[in-house]
Amino acid sequence: MTFPEIPQPHWLREHEQENRGPILLVVLSVIALQFFIPKSLAIPHHKVFCFVEAVLLTSIVLIAPKKLGLPHVPQRTLALVLNSFMMLSNTASAILLVGKIVDGSITSPAKLLWSGFSIWLSNIVIFSLWYWDFDRGGPAARADAVDSIPDFLFPQMTDPAYAEPGWHPSYPDYLYVSVTNASAFSPTDAMPLTRWAKLLMSVQSITSLILVGLVIARAVNILR
Repeated sequence: MTFPEIPQPHWLREHEQENRGPILLVVLSVIALQFFIPKSLAIPHHKVFCFVEAVLLTSIVLIAPKKLGLPHVPQRTLALVLNSFMMLSNTASAILLVGKIVDGSITSPAKLLWSGFSIWLSNIVIFSLWYWDFDRGGPAARADAVDSIPDFLFPQMTDPAYAEPGWHPSYPDYLYVSVTNASAFSPTDAMPLTRWAKLLMSVQSITSLILVGLVIARAVNILR
């Protein structure tokens, strides 16, 4: 007795390459936020840091294939270095902000809220890029269907009825994972399956919880 072959879902098959437009937009947004953050909350020579990030981003655009997903080791290496630079700068700003909240040196509600929002928003983008760049080996490996075991389990993977034709996870899906994790302090629709995914989401949740909690508490204190 033979059974009919069950077709693989689209996300497990080789598929079209992913457009890099949304990624470029969010990275430019982070660089801009870090450039205009108050000097007291920035690392030394932070504008030089932003310039280096812009140079790295330009290099990625120049050496990258027309579409993401094609294997390109130098481009992927530069992307990881760029995200590491952005994370280092944002983490330093978060630590400085927490320190100034604790010692009470920030007395302007506008400065406090703007700085907290900028760091929180940058945190969302940076972690979304980590998720996007490491899930199943990155965008190139996903497009080539190299690895069938996902690091993040999206609802569309568990039931094809939830997936539109041709669906596969792309950057907006990982951005949503990061937004909900930073807002709800826990996974929502996409579940982390591997240890690195769970650890990374835990770090983001704890960072976001501390930042949001302290900023809101200090803002209420100032406005009273």
